[in-house]
Formats: sequence, C-alpha cells, structure tokens
Amino acid sequence: MFKAIKTIIALVLLCISSTAFAAELPNAHVMYKELGLAHQVAYNKFEDAYNHFKAHPSQKPIFTLIDYGKPSSQKRFWVIDVHKGKVLYSSYVSHGKNSGSLYATKFSNRISSHKTSVGVFRARETYYGKHGYSLRLDGLSKGVNDNARKRAIVIHGASYANPKVISKTGQLGRSWGCPALPTYLSKSVINTIKDGTYIYAFA
Repeated sequence: MFKAIKTIIALVLLCISSTAFAAELPNAHVMYKELGLAHQVAYNKFEDAYNHFKAHPSQKPIFTLIDYGKPSSQKRFWVIDVHKGKVLYSSYVSHGKNSGSLYATKFSNRISSHKTSVGVFRARETYYGKHGYSLRLDGLSKGVNDNARKRAIVIHGASYANPKVISKTGQLGRSWGCPALPTYLSKSVINTIKDGTYIYAFA
C-alpha cells in the first residue's frame, strides 16, 4: 500500500514538473530561430510539433520531426532537445515502397499496405528483430496511424537508408512503411528517443 502511494506521488510530481517546464519554454518562433531550422523544415510543421510537445510534455525534453514533404535524397528527420535548444540529430530517413519513389506521396494506416503513415507517434520500447536493434511506435492519431503496432511500424537501421545509396540511385531505398535510418546512426537515435518521446510525421 505504501509503495503504491509513493508511486502515485512520484507520478504527480513528474506531471507537475513537466507542466512547469513546458510553461517556461519560449514560443515556437523563438525556438525555431534558436535551432537554426529556417532552411531545413517549414515553420508551420515545426510549430505544430512544438506546440503539441508543449501541451503534452514527455519525461525527456526531446521530440522528433519527420518531413515527408521533402525527397528521400535530403535530410528530413530531426531529433530536437528543447531544453538545450539544439538539434541532436539530422538524418536521412526512408519511406514505404508503396508511398512513392523519390517523394512519399501516398500514405496509409492499412495493414500490409507497405505505405508510410503520418501523424503523431510515441516512441516506446526497444527490441531486437530482423533489422537488429529497433524501436516500437504507438500511433496516436486516430484513423491515421493508430494501426502502427499491428503494422509493425518501427524505427530501425537499414543499409538501404545509407546516404551512399543516393549517390548511386538518386534516392534512398524504401521500407515496408517503417521510418528506416542509416545503420551507423540508428542505435544512437533510438537510445535518445525511446521510452515515451513524441514523433511528428508530416507530409
């Protein structure tokens, strides 16, 4: 009983501290300039992600932004630490093979569609699968990506997501819907964003 009460108190204190932290953050425009994202991602996409993060703070002061409006030949995946006002990672990321070739233009929440999903995700637990060290995602956007678990949409490393592929084909290779990262970066990114941070994927 005493242990349960301690757990409840800890959760309440965490919620209060997270809310207070979010209230202290600068507005989206100030953070956008501080991060130096002006020539990398559209402001409206950053603003939507940042404001959602402020309204729903996670334990870590970190969120991830994916801009599928950009071609796979450009970096379109950013991990952002709002406490430090710093972009921790900027990376290439693959999209689903049925979403398009150079650009992702078709998106789906349907099982076996092999298409990418957009919307808000939450990074959860890690595991080792056929692509090695991987990160499970929960889709939080109802009807848009909430089949992510059933579809096994996860973040993992892949050789076809290596930028060297771009020099040969003009684009990254494609996944079955997962946001696949270069293998040299995937483990570090996964360890940074796992256990509850948000991922915002836009088209």
